[in-house]
Amino acid sequence: MTQPTILLNDGSQIPQLGFGTWQIPEEKASVIVSTALVAGYRLLDTASIYGNETGVGEGILLSGVPRKDIFVTTKLWNNHQGYDETLRAHDESLRRLRLDYVDLYLIHWPAPRQDRYVESWRALVKLKNEGRVRSIGVSNFQIPHLRRLRDEIGVIPSINQIELHPYFQQRSLRVFHAQHEIATESWSPLGQGAVLRNERVLRIAQKHRRTAAQVVLRWHLDNGLVTIPKSVNPERIRNNFNVFDFQLDAEDMALLSDFDSPTGRIGPDPDTADF
Repeated sequence: MTQPTILLNDGSQIPQLGFGTWQIPEEKASVIVSTALVAGYRLLDTASIYGNETGVGEGILLSGVPRKDIFVTTKLWNNHQGYDETLRAHDESLRRLRLDYVDLYLIHWPAPRQDRYVESWRALVKLKNEGRVRSIGVSNFQIPHLRRLRDEIGVIPSINQIELHPYFQQRSLRVFHAQHEIATESWSPLGQGAVLRNERVLRIAQKHRRTAAQVVLRWHLDNGLVTIPKSVNPERIRNNFNVFDFQLDAEDMALLSDFDSPTGRIGPDPDTADF
């Protein structure tokens, strides 16, 4: 199946629909990741803090899908920020994943009270320049954080992975991304399930003869977003990937657009979160 990709500002292509591994236990990750790859996913998203990088690497091997066909993302955790610490953390993630490189390495949070994300970004630029990672980006960065990276280092991230779902659409941040050729990637794309219980979403799903999750994931794709749903249920994993043969109409998109709320955030606020 041919699936859509997004062109990053460094020339790389990232699959638009991926598989997230947050909260998947290490001991289950290999089988679940293999299931996702066999179902057709080619973008995998993990992080050092998830504690499952070893299982994700094992799942890649178990699936039989060639490494060159898989786009692997992992992330730098807050307690490893800083220039030298970032370089060491990257190497440790590679060791756990049993990979020669990752396709995308992200700073997981700006952690503003630490104020080390600029030096961490400098290390990511070094990794990219040396060919040790294919693309570099950030996660949960706000506009001032992005501007600071641009102004102090002169290199803009390829992607910013942020909380984004119909209840919290991050429009001003997405406008900034578009102006600076930063791709937007949605974590918690289903709003941790809350959106799926909305009666209007259920009506749209009935109209298209789809699940509510498929409708919301299609909303992300139709908005030009990269998105990484997670499930441990094999049937849901397969159903979430089966979204490439329909589109939402203008009425559907307008209805879902109205869900946006400034109080819709579920996760931590990046301006104050400092784990």
